Amino acid sequence: MTSLKQTPLFPVYAKHGAKTIDFGGWDLPVQFGGIQNEHDAVRERAGLFDVSHMGEFWVTGADAESFLQKVTTNDLSKLETNQAQYSLLCYPNGGVVDDLLVYKLAGDRFMLVVNASNIEKDFAWLEEHVEGNVKLENVSDDTSLLALQGPLAAAVLSKLTEAPIGELRSFRFLPDVVVDGVHALVSRTGYTGEDGFELYVSAKDVIRLWDALLDAGREHGLEPVGLGARDTLRFEARLPLYGQELSADISPLEAGLGFFVKLDKGDFIGRDALAAQKTQGLPRKSVGIEMIDRGIPRAHYPVYSPDGERLIGEVTTGTQSPTFKRNVGLALIETAFTANDTEVLVEIRGKKLRAKVVPTPFYKRPKA
Repeated sequence: MTSLKQTPLFPVYAKHGAKTIDFGGWDLPVQFGGIQNEHDAVRERAGLFDVSHMGEFWVTGADAESFLQKVTTNDLSKLETNQAQYSLLCYPNGGVVDDLLVYKLAGDRFMLVVNASNIEKDFAWLEEHVEGNVKLENVSDDTSLLALQGPLAAAVLSKLTEAPIGELRSFRFLPDVVVDGVHALVSRTGYTGEDGFELYVSAKDVIRLWDALLDAGREHGLEPVGLGARDTLRFEARLPLYGQELSADISPLEAGLGFFVKLDKGDFIGRDALAAQKTQGLPRKSVGIEMIDRGIPRAHYPVYSPDGERLIGEVTTGTQSPTFKRNVGLALIETAFTANDTEVLVEIRGKKLRAKVVPTPFYKRPKA
């Protein structure tokens, strides 16, 4: 029996009441004080996540940018220094190796942030395709990541730094911010649909920073948040999860992420297949569904045509929305059934129950 990996913050989980689970080989907190309470904290106040299991790679060298242009779907030439970009790595057939963030620190220096379960696979994929003057370095073990998310996130973080973090625009970052004596790369990014920040620090400093943020945020109602609420928050905002909305068998276009696929930027791995999908039309698409009958759609539940005769796809994520108390899901189904208000059937515990296609995202952050 293999032992589970632990983040550097594992020793402090217990004092916050964490309940941990095996998440892709990691021993991580699914909740601290209850999923509903943590979800509400992020939507209404602020929440603090340990996401140190994520992977970080340095990509440096004179040819770093041209290399990344070749292996990612988005257009790196649009990135300015100290700006981040959501992108995807694709196989030649258009399936997804992983989705990731690309941080541009300089013209010859980038940081990639990848999903924890894909660290080894992604690094091997990049090594296989590297060309020119490029150095790849996996710094995942030395790097910890905290996500401070919610409408009061800026107020909390501002108490611990003199840096102008409130002026940061979305997907911009400051490469070296001193936060309560700890040096951090601070970006205005997140995975919740709320305002917030992600703080990349040395693994040896993360417990100090975690404690400092929780202390500073106490008066603002800041709470530690686990994977359970992280999933409901990202789901309501229709942010994809690799292995569910994205996989080697699901393309970015099928997942509704065409905005991040720049077919006109020049050649990249998977471009021909994705261009063909766009030209020929997609046989299936990811859509939102809401249950009409009583039942909660869960990942991998079959979805059938309205007459119940034909299997047309499956649910990729589903739950009762903690914000709206509606039983909703994301489903990858045949395109013929993807118009809003189209009725479909979801098989739940052997019964085919009625649902309808609805617009997404389910949640949008209120405008300030």
